[in-house]
Amino acid sequence: QVQPVESGGGLVQAGGSLRLSCAASANIFSVNTMGWYRQAPGKQRELVAAITIDGTTNYAVSVKGRFTISRDNTKGTVYLRMNSLKPEDTAVYYCNRANYGLNYIPSAYDYWGQGTQVTVSS
Repeated sequence: QVQPVESGGGLVQAGGSLRLSCAASANIFSVNTMGWYRQAPGKQRELVAAITIDGTTNYAVSVKGRFTISRDNTKGTVYLRMNSLKPEDTAVYYCNRANYGLNYIPSAYDYWGQGTQVTVSS
């Protein structure tokens, strides 16, 4: 099983925008709801956005209205558009399998990529 590959992070000022991309292996992407997770220093990893195979989306309260998740099933890629970024959005962002309810518990078989660092300055 190949780990997802995340990209697109960087340093941005508060109020700015970024677009993250994640390429996942076909056996993961094609049959699963996908999601974006983030982990800030000293905190647990949290699932902030999810998208089902048919494109239905769900967001954590902390990012709703500012983040947009999308997927391209032909490319096996999931995206996260982040607008109106805040310093509290600073974290390493990962993609992986998820569920619509945002309460998916990753298993030992959910291999993680390196993530992409997002840093928002005030």
